[in-house]
Amino acid sequence: MLAKTARLTESGDFARATKSGIRFTSTNFVGYLYITTDVHIPARAGLIISKAVGGSVARHRLARKIRHCLKDSYSQLPQGSLLVVRGLNNSANADCANEIKEVVNNLVKKANERAMKK
Repeated sequence: MLAKTARLTESGDFARATKSGIRFTSTNFVGYLYITTDVHIPARAGLIISKAVGGSVARHRLARKIRHCLKDSYSQLPQGSLLVVRGLNNSANADCANEIKEVVNNLVKKANERAMKK
């Protein structure tokens, strides 16, 4: 599981990541990565699970799966970045481990490419 300091809790941070961040879409998930200039704080991650996934139990089960999968990929995130993973309609039956790893890898790759252009 992610530590409390590694979790997004503010609605403004969710909005900043989803509106201004880099986006990558896989079959069952959409990932957003917003790179901040403050490198003194750790990267933080948050989840958005659609009600179309299912009832409360199904959504919370998926959230636990995603958090567990994020634990392995968390170390790749740049310091101070904001990551949001959105679970789409059929994501309850998805292979979270591979898809989340793919989403995070592609987001970090895109962020590095943008940093090289600047």
